[in-house]
Amino acid sequence: MKYRYIRDRIRSILQLDDPPHKLALAFSLGVFIAFTPTIGLHLISCLLLAWALRLSKLVIITGSFLNNPWTIVPLYGFCLWFGIKLTGAGATAPEIAWHDLTLGNVYLVLRPYLWPFVAGTLVAGLVGAAVSYALFYVAIIRYRKFERT
Repeated sequence: MKYRYIRDRIRSILQLDDPPHKLALAFSLGVFIAFTPTIGLHLISCLLLAWALRLSKLVIITGSFLNNPWTIVPLYGFCLWFGIKLTGAGATAPEIAWHDLTLGNVYLVLRPYLWPFVAGTLVAGLVGAAVSYALFYVAIIRYRKFERT
């Protein structure tokens, strides 16, 4: 039942009338947004970007669903680790002083992780967007070729 629903949603996206490059661009921008550190603003970002670039809202939001409650911890955990490696902030992720964390000092405690987190999410997002563009473009071309025969 679940797989049929997912398959039907994917099929409905692949059957949209937009050119393949435009659909692939929308999907890859959604994937990029999924990686961005703007936690809680992904839907608004998707809608604004879809409106500004005249892309399919359905496709861009679908791409952003890469980041969801089941994937947010591993996705952002990897991005933080990758950002630490990328920026040279340290060999391993330092310990967060959770017991010292209050609403008043949250910025001071988490500040050492801010730049590595932003760098990691943006670079991983660019790579994810590039890969998803290529895969989605090929999938659309193959699906449409298959449907014509």
